[in-house]
Amino acid sequence: MRCGIDLGGTKIEAIVLDEQGEARFRRRVDTPRGDYPGILRAIGELVAAAESAARERCSVGIGTPGAISPATGLLKNSNSTVLNGKPLDRDLEQALGREIRLANDANCFALSEATDGAAAGAEVVFGVIVGTGTGAGVVVRGHPVTGPNAIAGEWGHNPLPWPRDDERPGPECYCGKRGCIETWLSGPGFERDYRGRAGQALSAPEIAERAQGGDALALAVLEDYEDRMARGLAHVIDILDPDVVVLGGGMSNVGRLYDRVPAQWGDYVFSDSVRTRLVPPRFGDSSGVRGAAWLWDER
Repeated sequence: MRCGIDLGGTKIEAIVLDEQGEARFRRRVDTPRGDYPGILRAIGELVAAAESAARERCSVGIGTPGAISPATGLLKNSNSTVLNGKPLDRDLEQALGREIRLANDANCFALSEATDGAAAGAEVVFGVIVGTGTGAGVVVRGHPVTGPNAIAGEWGHNPLPWPRDDERPGPECYCGKRGCIETWLSGPGFERDYRGRAGQALSAPEIAERAQGGDALALAVLEDYEDRMARGLAHVIDILDPDVVVLGGGMSNVGRLYDRVPAQWGDYVFSDSVRTRLVPPRFGDSSGVRGAAWLWDER
C-alpha cells in the first residue's frame, strides 16, 4: 500500500492506493495556517489514520509547494511561505519514523496524470496547476524531471511572453519580481484583472459563468486570459515540445480553455503545426495526492 499526502495552503489530503491504483482511504483536513509544527502534527495524524484503515505500514510520498534546495537542504520557493527555510523532508522523516519521498506538488500532479490519468502512455507530459498559484511539472517516459536546481517546470515564475504595452511591467509577484505568468494565470490573477476593469470583486467561477452567459466585460477578461495562456504555453512548446499538456487547479474547470487556447497557441509556436494536446485531468484535484503516492513507484 502507498500513502500519498498533498500538502496545500488550505488543505492537507491523504490517500492510500493499492497496487492497481485503487483508492482504499481518503481524508482531508484544513492546513494549520502559519503553524509549521501544527502542519507536521496534522500530517502525522493523517498517516496514522491511513495506516489504520489500510491495516499495514505504508510507504509515504508527499507533494508540497516548492522544493528542497540542493544547496541548503531547506524548502524554497513555496507560496505557503511558512514552509520556506525549513528542513521539511527531514522533519517529516523524524515525525513519521521512516524514509519518505517528497516532491513538488506540480510534479506529483504531472506524475499522476502521466501514470494512469489523462496523459497515460505519453512520452513527454507537461502538467500545469492554475489555481491559487501557477506551477508545472515535467514527466518524461514516466519519470518526473527535477533538475540540478530542483526547479524543472517552474513555469509560473517566468515572465509572460510577448507582453502587450498594457501588460508591462505587470503585477507584483510574491517572488519579488513583476509580470510573472503566475500573476496573470492564477485564479487570483484572473480575479484581479476583472476587479481592475469592472470595479467589482467576483470569484473566478463567477466571472467564467458571467462570460458564458454573454456578459461582455467578463467575456473580454476571459478572452485575454485565454490569449495569455496560449502565449505562456507556446513558450513551453517551443522549448519542451510535449505530447500532452494537462491542466489542473481551479481554472482547469473552465471548459472552453481546451478549445480556445490550442486554437490560439499556433500563432506563437515556432512551427507550421502544433500536435500537442491540451486536456483536462482525469483525477481532478485528486491528482496531486495520487502522484505523491506514486512517488514510490519510481525507479
